[in-house]
Amino acid sequence: MIVMVEAPVPFGKAVARWYSVLLRGLVARGHRVTAFAACSDVGQMAKAARLFPAPAYDLRLYEFPRRRGLVSKLATLRRPHSYPFGDLLKADLARELAAGFDVLHLEELWAGWLGRRHTDKALVNVFGLARIDQELTRPPTWRGRLTRRLTLGAERRLLRGFRHFRVNTPRVAAEILRVNPHANVATNPFGFDATLYPYAPDAARPASPVVALIGSMGWSPSHSAALRLLMRLWPEVKRRVPAARLHVAGWSARSALRDFLHLPDVTIDEDVPDARPHFEGATMLLYAPERGSGVKVKVLEALAYGTPVVTTSEGNEGLGGTDGVELGVADDDAGLIERTVELLNDPAAQNRQREAGRRLVERVGDPVAALDALEATYAQVLARGTA
Repeated sequence: MIVMVEAPVPFGKAVARWYSVLLRGLVARGHRVTAFAACSDVGQMAKAARLFPAPAYDLRLYEFPRRRGLVSKLATLRRPHSYPFGDLLKADLARELAAGFDVLHLEELWAGWLGRRHTDKALVNVFGLARIDQELTRPPTWRGRLTRRLTLGAERRLLRGFRHFRVNTPRVAAEILRVNPHANVATNPFGFDATLYPYAPDAARPASPVVALIGSMGWSPSHSAALRLLMRLWPEVKRRVPAARLHVAGWSARSALRDFLHLPDVTIDEDVPDARPHFEGATMLLYAPERGSGVKVKVLEALAYGTPVVTTSEGNEGLGGTDGVELGVADDDAGLIERTVELLNDPAAQNRQREAGRRLVERVGDPVAALDALEATYAQVLARGTA
């Protein structure tokens, strides 16, 4: 049994890249899988239904329930971030679990609210942790402070409430063990199908220098990276490369970055239906979060398309890229600016990094290796659950 928080669509929400690899790969390997997906987008539900038709796949899709009234508020206080899971999904899942199962695979920590009665056979996949992502965040409003407090408290409860976890990076594994020293934590690769991303030929690259940042402004690391870029990095890059333009794209980007809409040579687009043109229209991606745990899917996508990347060690987490080879890596503003300017002024360096970056993402995101590791983790859960 698998519970997902979004539809398993290759170009849907960021985590959906892995969900698509996960569902298709497990069924191809002969596993009998029943997958429940809570979906925020009806259009993505329809795409997933076409991609994974019955009877070859047992994929059950549920729209996020509408939240309203006092009951919804009380539910949020009791179980923060449980809102994607409606009554119909919970009832269908409970019925299937009662009929018998081997492993309950919960994608994302918040899906843990559904598996607290089955912790002996539940595997919780944790992409990242709010306690890391929000370490430097200090909300200015009481509502923001309350939300942060509820989130961190709920995260701790769920981490302490389960035995088996799957993560993509040693950093996340170490933090889980710090909260729950008795946990069994497996570090598996992030499965990413790079064959779906056509590598941009040199002739199709933009003729003039374009710096891009692509990411959801609803996720604090991407929002902080955008603010850092606009306020601290871009002015100096623009001074040193006057012909450069900046393009920011992502969910809620214009509303979250409204104070910067007036800047010359800066374009901000929000809720774009397809990120591919934005990657292909960029000379490079400058993604510089100061905090942000787990593998950054937008960095993987940029490397897959052949868009050079300059990022921080946070953006390089789980990739193991080498500064100056597959991507540029620096944590201070001066280092980020220097690597950006050098890349913008050197097409040959761009191509060397593009080629090396594509090889890196093919290696670290290899779906076969990710599924092999997951099957080994399932075997550990089964062995410990029957011990």
